[in-house]
Amino acid sequence: MATQGSRAYNLLLALAADALVGDPPNHWHPVVLLGRWMRLGEQVAPVAPQARLVWGGAWLAGGAALVGTGAALLPQHPLIQAGAATTLLAYRSLDRAVAEVEQALLNADLPEARRLLSWHLVSRPTDELSASEVAAAAIESLAENLSDSLVAPALAYLVGGLPAMAVYRLCNTADAMWGYHNERYEHLGKFAARLDDGLNLVPARLTAFLIAVAAQLTWGRGADAWRATRLYASHTASPNAGWPMAAMAGALDTTLIKAGHYRLGDGPHAPAAPMIAAARQLARTTWLLGGALLLSARGNTFQIRRVS
Repeated sequence: MATQGSRAYNLLLALAADALVGDPPNHWHPVVLLGRWMRLGEQVAPVAPQARLVWGGAWLAGGAALVGTGAALLPQHPLIQAGAATTLLAYRSLDRAVAEVEQALLNADLPEARRLLSWHLVSRPTDELSASEVAAAAIESLAENLSDSLVAPALAYLVGGLPAMAVYRLCNTADAMWGYHNERYEHLGKFAARLDDGLNLVPARLTAFLIAVAAQLTWGRGADAWRATRLYASHTASPNAGWPMAAMAGALDTTLIKAGHYRLGDGPHAPAAPMIAAARQLARTTWLLGGALLLSARGNTFQIRRVS
């Protein structure tokens, strides 16, 4: 059975591989396969609302049993564990997607920036967004996905190994695909949305804290990041998304606005392409902080073993 120390070591390898190599091709990427599972569940779901509610929960539970069992059957060799975990992290692909939006804005190509934002990062309509709104949406997505695609799966691995990490990614994928308040998904995605909310309670708050620490180390703005978090984290419909986004807004001394939905932060500086670069720098520092914590955990475990 894997120990906390060995999991920390495996996760360090996975984080490094994700940052250096990135994702495998889409046709056999595990998260893409999870998405296909959820799409199949939607295609065969019943029509009646209450039946869709039960079906959505049962399909998600069945998928969790499948991916959890499959992950548990993998050998415990560090390279195999780290290699599998790498495919369930998404720092490099996230940074690349945000960088593409940044570059399009720097090129003054607003239509391309809107297209890239919609293609990679958000589900909202982007055709009417201004350059500042595109930049804000990219920064918001970067902050939220630091939690959903990096901190949360990493925590899941530390707590329950690869099975927990795989189940988390399934639930997060299910929420991304089904977690909408509309006629099509209101009942089908209810279990997925509630489960994803619960699973992300701790990761979202930890991500906000790490962003604040990173802001302090980078620009001396940790207090500003945490102040914005305390004041604005609850201003989103999601109980979790506001935490990393508000921390990012405070760190960047800006205000992140999604018209009709939320206003996070109270900084005077309008989001723009250079601010996306600053947000990416902050995300890198946050990633490095996570790695440093894992190194510390690995070192402490080694010391305890030596003493005992």
